[in-house]
Amino acid sequence: MSKETVFSNARIVLEDEIVNGSVLVRDGKIADISTGSSHVGEDFEGDYLIPGLVELHTDHLEGHYSPRPGLRWHKTAAIQAHDAQIVTSGITTVFDCLRMGADEDGGFEHGEMREMADAIQKAEQEGRLRAEHLIHLRCEVSADNVLQHFADFENDPYVRLVSLMDHAPGQRQFQTMDQYIFYYQKKRGLSDAEFAKFVDRRVSESERNSTPHRTAISKVCAERGITVASHDDATLAHVDEAIENGVRLAEFPTSFDAAKASHGHGMSVLMGAPNVVRGKSHSGNIAARDLAERGVLDVLSSDYVPLSLLYAPFILADDVESISLPQAIAMVTSTPARTVNLNDRGRIAPSLRADLVRVYRDHGVPVTRSVWREGRRVA
Repeated sequence: MSKETVFSNARIVLEDEIVNGSVLVRDGKIADISTGSSHVGEDFEGDYLIPGLVELHTDHLEGHYSPRPGLRWHKTAAIQAHDAQIVTSGITTVFDCLRMGADEDGGFEHGEMREMADAIQKAEQEGRLRAEHLIHLRCEVSADNVLQHFADFENDPYVRLVSLMDHAPGQRQFQTMDQYIFYYQKKRGLSDAEFAKFVDRRVSESERNSTPHRTAISKVCAERGITVASHDDATLAHVDEAIENGVRLAEFPTSFDAAKASHGHGMSVLMGAPNVVRGKSHSGNIAARDLAERGVLDVLSSDYVPLSLLYAPFILADDVESISLPQAIAMVTSTPARTVNLNDRGRIAPSLRADLVRVYRDHGVPVTRSVWREGRRVA
């Protein structure tokens, strides 16, 4: 017997317009959209109805698992806490970032992220999770052991996104030593001699490892149909390298030239929603709003603040004349979904998954009132 639900008197955010009307959900999928007033079903009282948000890049789980330096929390408890905040932020599909590659300065031990992935999948099987959790492997290509970590996920179907990163000094995010000194010397309390030794080692690792590791990982992703992302591209040479590696997602480009070139070559350009909310990058790189105004911003990510993914599109629609609310919402729904080949969600359209969010917003921070995943209310 079919199960039907009707959401009425809603401002329905479609890909290219907002309509007042009702949505019929049947057996977990969107069955029909009708315009006009209706007294049938759940009355939204004029609230927005938007697709469930699709989050491609969040380090939020890591903060729950390791809330203090050197401390590890119970994996399942960390996953459930993460999931609860994700869903109440309107996110129904989340790619949990797991770090690949480590050294004595940071990261996780070999096998630790495999255990976390197993815990995520077990939690899903036991019905503990409300959002759908997939895996994004963040590969530090300069690290000696990144391929060893990556091999732990050789046959894991949950891996749908892999990013290629190099956080060595002089590379990508850290084009200047001022930024690197702040992140790695001041935060860790290293002496000048200790810091110089650290920099020399990281530069040497990058020169030795980055190119062969990028090539090896991108080759595996091409064979398995996994979307590849570049990370912190700063120059046109970086973009050329990304094209060669089959990259479809340009994460956090640090210059307008790199963002424009990536966008022009058909990559989805991703920036942080916290960057939009704050109006600037926390690391001093290009502002996401500037890219939006110039038409080269495609995807937003909550990065480290889940609720920012719901808040940022409303800010862009308010503040950027060329961006409508449907266009801004697409940056957190349909565009990220298409980028990673999840074509069954991200839009309010017949036959797609009924991943839906009821949002109240008069001004300022929007309020998530209800969330449905495949037609089942989860928040």
